[in-house]
Formats: sequence, C-alpha cells, structure tokens
Amino acid sequence: MLLGVNIDHIATLRNARGGVEPDLIECAKICEKVGVAGITTHLREDRRHIKDADVKTLKTILKTRLNLEMAMTEEMLKIALELKPAACCIVPEKRQELTTEGGLDVASQLDKAIKFVKPLEEAKIAVSLFIDPGLKQISAASKTGAEFIELHTGQYAEAFGTESEENEFQKLKEAAIFAQSLGLKVNAGHGLNYENVHRMKEIPDLVELNIGHSIISRAVFVGLEVAVGEMKQLISL
Repeated sequence: MLLGVNIDHIATLRNARGGVEPDLIECAKICEKVGVAGITTHLREDRRHIKDADVKTLKTILKTRLNLEMAMTEEMLKIALELKPAACCIVPEKRQELTTEGGLDVASQLDKAIKFVKPLEEAKIAVSLFIDPGLKQISAASKTGAEFIELHTGQYAEAFGTESEENEFQKLKEAAIFAQSLGLKVNAGHGLNYENVHRMKEIPDLVELNIGHSIISRAVFVGLEVAVGEMKQLISL
C-alpha cells in the first residue's frame, strides 16, 4: 500500500502570516526523501491554502507524482489540462467548509462527470473520484471512465474506538471489493491518523492512502521526516 501526503496544511500555516514560511516546496522534497508515492494538493476555488504558483512549481520540481485535488468545474479542468499532473482527484467543494465534508455525488451528475473525466483520461492523467462508500456511487463512478475511486474514510475515522467502528469499517471493505469487481482501482483517505490507519491493511488491494492533517500535526512535535516515516511504517504490508 502506497502513501500519498497532502501538504495543504503547510500552505495554510504559510498563508497565516502572508510570507514564505514554512516552505511548501521544501516540505514536498522532505516527503520525497522519505519515499512517499505522491504529493497531494487541493487547489480550491477560493485559493485558501494552495496557490496556482504552488502547483506549477511542484509539477516542475517533483520527482514523484503530483496528485491534484480539485472541484468539477471548467476552471479546474482547464488548469489540469495545462498543468498535466500525474493524477487528479475530483472532490466536492463548498466555500464554507473547513475541509472536504463528504464524497462527490457522482450518481446525480453522471453525464457531467463523464464529460469531465474524458479529456483528463485522454491527456493521460489518472483520474480518481472521491466518493462515500456506497454501492450507488461506486456503480456510477464505474461508468465515468475514471481509473480510480478514493473512498472517503471520514465516517470510519469518526467512529474509530466506538461501537460504530466495525459497521463503518465494513462499509469501506465491502465498497472496495465491489469497486474492484467493476474494474476500478481503489484509494482511500480523509481523517486517517496514526491510531486508526492500521485497519486499512484489512481491506484487500488498496492502492494508496492519502493522508495530510495527521502527518503535518505530528510533524510539529517530531519533525516532518520522522512523521512521514512513521506513517509509512504503519501502512507497510
């Protein structure tokens, strides 16, 4: 199982003072040094953390994959086709949310999703749809032409350590198996941390976990290189 590190929160901290520290590019280089599979950034409509210049620089300097999280809008499609990151993860987006609150409703906008995914795949950009672990959404995702889905693990993360944990975990496991039966590759992420991530190893054939907030938070105390290394060790098979 691979690890992708979301570095948005480095940009959040940088932007709090309007300067250049901490250095987003140095963060990405440290993550690469530890051997992550990819660097994830979410270029939001309001540019609240990652900026256009950030993704352009990352695309230039990264030796590993750049995974661009983005909303399903014409502006973001244009940026992705010009930038040509290795991968794009299509996510829902609301200005008022602190972080992505749920999965993309692919089923209710299937025609739009098909039209959005096609030019990205034609440009050899691996497309992932960030969705909740429901069979209806997975079935819809399988019709879009996207190569991947990324299962939203937020409900499992919130339920971890409670009586609801097993139920939420089984939803993820069943969703992954169903998606794979339809020919989709499966990633997962959101809310995963050093306490709950180990159960992802119980889900067969997960390709990659995308984790950000927990790693950056841990790095405040132990340093980024150690924090990333610890997470890599936890998810290694």
